[in-house]
Amino acid sequence: MTHPTDLATDLATDLAPRDARGLRLSRREWLAGAAALTVLPGGARAETAPLALPAAGTPFSDATVPDLARALGNRPFVAPATNDVPDTLKSLSREQYEAIRIRPDRLIWGGEPHGFAVEPLVRGFFYSDRVALFLVEDGVVRPIAYDRLNYEAGSEAGEMALPAIDRDPGFSGLRIRARFGAAHQDFAVFQGACFFRLVGQGQEFGVDGRALLLRPADPRGEEFPRWRALFVERPRAPDAPLVVHALIDSDSLAASLRLELRPGETSTAALTATLVTRKEIDHLGLGGMQAPFLFGPHDRRGADDARAAAYAAGGLQIRSGSDEAIWRPVRNPETLQISSFVDNAPKGFGLTQRDRDPVAFEDDAHPWERCPSLWVEPGEAAGAEGLWGEGAVTLLEIPSDAEVNENVIAYWRPKAKLPGGREIRLDYRQSWGRESAVAPLAAVTSTRSGRGAANPRRLFLVDFTGDALFTAEGAVVPLETVLIASPGRIVEGATRWIAHPQRRTVRVAFELDPGSERACELRLALKTGGRPITETWLYRWTP
Repeated sequence: MTHPTDLATDLATDLAPRDARGLRLSRREWLAGAAALTVLPGGARAETAPLALPAAGTPFSDATVPDLARALGNRPFVAPATNDVPDTLKSLSREQYEAIRIRPDRLIWGGEPHGFAVEPLVRGFFYSDRVALFLVEDGVVRPIAYDRLNYEAGSEAGEMALPAIDRDPGFSGLRIRARFGAAHQDFAVFQGACFFRLVGQGQEFGVDGRALLLRPADPRGEEFPRWRALFVERPRAPDAPLVVHALIDSDSLAASLRLELRPGETSTAALTATLVTRKEIDHLGLGGMQAPFLFGPHDRRGADDARAAAYAAGGLQIRSGSDEAIWRPVRNPETLQISSFVDNAPKGFGLTQRDRDPVAFEDDAHPWERCPSLWVEPGEAAGAEGLWGEGAVTLLEIPSDAEVNENVIAYWRPKAKLPGGREIRLDYRQSWGRESAVAPLAAVTSTRSGRGAANPRRLFLVDFTGDALFTAEGAVVPLETVLIASPGRIVEGATRWIAHPQRRTVRVAFELDPGSERACELRLALKTGGRPITETWLYRWTP
């Protein structure tokens, strides 16, 4: 056995989940309900008057929303009212609410050459935040107004719930359709706190993006930044991206976010953010994302279910600043688990769905295999000393008893604190679709776990797949196994390789003896001639 270079530190913390603080996802109600640092102008005075949003006909530029964020961040935070949603809309079930859709002939920009169409989403169900929606056409702002005639209720309850033309329920966000080749499909949704999601061609919504996270799974309680206004620019050419500008507000900061969206087999988003801090921030999450993981081959805890698996992302994928490729299968644990993968200037990370065969799930109602992976690449402009410099990719695994709970959360946590009264700019890029390739390294393609030869041992089967494992003639290359457990021990003599040349796969089977430990960190990789030829498999075992 050889020992790997310690490029990532995995820290375990067991905390009791608390619904009231957002540490446990009970359904999704809680969702609804660096670069240079610049000091704000000296003598700037905190204003108490409400911030005025642009009126119809106001000129718009890329500076408009950052200017709004500066103005908002220089005022004390005022929580907006959320108790003005009509009871008939608030009491709709999920199915009744989601059945409310805009009429196809009333889609904003429907049929235009650029191929995008916008659907405003009314408030209702547990989406109580009021989000101001604007179009930007020919360089000027046009507010979007509610019109009852634009909507199909989809159910008798929805018909009764939608207000009349002269009563505005307010919007909770928007849905965007896009052209993928010759077909059109739902492409993006901005709704709930500051959540958004995209898909690639032919995919179904799965992982959620989070524009900003503040104190997630923190004993002080999580703070949820929220959309306040969304501005959507009309594309000026058929091949142009769709640009969305977002204004975000929270107790600790105000922010603007510019997203340049391009649909494709893998859809992309280029993001530029301006953060204006009201208070010191010591727990910031960037490039955040979350997805449901109920059970899978290595973790069927409490799963009395006919399906083979149920999850939108099977693992956390990381490409560290030193170029180590890491795969960390995710779990549905008994207690909240927090893992920190310490790094400097990471090249990328994301929640990844590698299982693309319906047989992996055997779910006739939900196509988990068509959920996108989400990969984040930090912007180069931030540099090693910016917010994308020292820090940690952080993974939260939260106990869940239902597949609607997005109980796996990943984000980048900068080491540096952000002082109050500062302006911070940063950028990054997202890819929504197929996983980020690890070739020429062999990738982890399966993780399975079960009872070992004797209690309390656990048997693990880890599959690596890739051409790097085999010679041109199909023989396995000379392999060195890097396998360690801390704490706990690997059972001597129980580790073996099983080669499947036709699948270009090598399985590593081993047994862990945790002894009396309640958590063990496992690390596995294969080398040849002293150089890595596989991803590094990391795993946290808990009972």
